[in-house]
Amino acid sequence: MIDLYTPVDIEDLSLKNRVVMPPMCQYSVRKEDGTPNDWHYTHYVSRAVGGAGLVIMEMTNVEPDGRISNNCLGFWSDEQIPAYQKIVDAVHQQGAKIGIQIAHAGRKAEDADTPVSSSAIRFNEKYKTPRALTTDEVKQMIEKFRLSVRRAVRAGFDTIELHGAHGYLIHQFHSHLTNQRDDEYGELSKFGVEVIRAAKEEMPGNMPLIMRISATEFAEDGYDLEGGVALAKQYKEAGVDLFHISAGGEGPVSPSRFPGSHAGYMIPFARRIKQAVNIPVIAVGRLDNPFLADAVIGNGDADLVAVGRGMLRDPYWALNAAVSLNKDVDIPKQYERGYL
Repeated sequence: MIDLYTPVDIEDLSLKNRVVMPPMCQYSVRKEDGTPNDWHYTHYVSRAVGGAGLVIMEMTNVEPDGRISNNCLGFWSDEQIPAYQKIVDAVHQQGAKIGIQIAHAGRKAEDADTPVSSSAIRFNEKYKTPRALTTDEVKQMIEKFRLSVRRAVRAGFDTIELHGAHGYLIHQFHSHLTNQRDDEYGELSKFGVEVIRAAKEEMPGNMPLIMRISATEFAEDGYDLEGGVALAKQYKEAGVDLFHISAGGEGPVSPSRFPGSHAGYMIPFARRIKQAVNIPVIAVGRLDNPFLADAVIGNGDADLVAVGRGMLRDPYWALNAAVSLNKDVDIPKQYERGYL
């Protein structure tokens, strides 16, 4: 039987278990820097020590004004590579694999003087009105994604994740709520597809590409789950190997569209996408109870489980969950007496 601690291979990515630390912004770099520092080193390496099979670094942006805030990570310069490589090497030394989420915040770039987006529609009254990218600028943006992926590969990451969820730039292009263009990029999936293809051209042949998508939108007139399925099919065809299934983030939440925030509330989204596209998926959504996380895998709802807030509270969540589930795992010898 397959469970949370069953190893898994996805292309050339071999994971010792199915526990994923998902990307969670730390807002901890120096203003205008964008380069990871000692905080990020400690944060990510400690989760590798703590037993996670896959650690995914937080939203890392392709240009300075593509960040949510000036305290967010970026990967727009070759000079940033060594700082990322230091984290990658240390995570590998602890027996885990590591990915990085490449992104652009688009209209949700809070500190940009003038944010950019697919169309000049602001997120809400607290945000600035963005400027619509020209057709040439869209093509340049795809190249910025390409170059960030190239740098990540050079830094030694095991996998790349593209952020196409939560109302950020790729999501802004594939949502009819935010894409009201009249050029070629008015075709909702075109930008995302071209970013995927650019990323795959920079990645080793068997390195898996992950894409995080919002399976459904929570705004009243947003796309529904079947719209998310259609989108996932297009992105799979373009080259995605693994989907990271979340939801929402595009606008005001409508009570008629929101499923609630109970434990496991997004599992049905992961299950539906997995069934529809027939490639592996990562489930999210308050899955920090070890028995629930294990059941997600055992029931075949998803192939991996992301534990976000649970790992913020407990860097050793994966080890402690294994003990609760009576699974055999390798405890670091320095900590063995704590588990006797």
